[in-house]
Amino acid sequence: MFDYQAPANLLANKNILITGAGDGIGRAAALCFASYGATVILLGRTEEKLEYVYDEIEAAGYPQAAIVPLNLESATETDYDSLAAMLEQEFGKLDGILHNASLLGMRTPLEGYDPSIWQRVMQVNVNAAFMLTQALLSLTQAAENASIVFTSSSVGRKGKAYWGLQRIQVCH
Repeated sequence: MFDYQAPANLLANKNILITGAGDGIGRAAALCFASYGATVILLGRTEEKLEYVYDEIEAAGYPQAAIVPLNLESATETDYDSLAAMLEQEFGKLDGILHNASLLGMRTPLEGYDPSIWQRVMQVNVNAAFMLTQALLSLTQAAENASIVFTSSSVGRKGKAYWGLQRIQVCH
């Protein structure tokens, strides 16, 4: 039996950016990482949700988080470059990126799938993750042992009828 207990300061002095940090898995990850001492950078499209998570982190006495409102559906290369410049100035490095933001899309046969929804899903689930990673790569390279993690639903590992594209699974 493996009985590992992470030290309380496991992520002290680590800066971790989390997309989709306003609720669900992103919120839970932000609270968890902060509880281990990380400075979390909360990225999401709904500032009110990000502020709620920020307040939870503050109330728990964890390191002060940062809020970055950004809609990945409409973000441009310029937005990603501006974000990278701001993060470099404020933090100097990124020890981790958790790509968690995603859109579900439609659950329908392919012939009934609305192409505009397909474009939105691809933009958030694939294009944004690529462009954000590309823009922030130098910040992860500035850290000693940075990690870039992509979340996936079970559909990313085993397809289900009418569930469309959830997130392309990069590693097992």
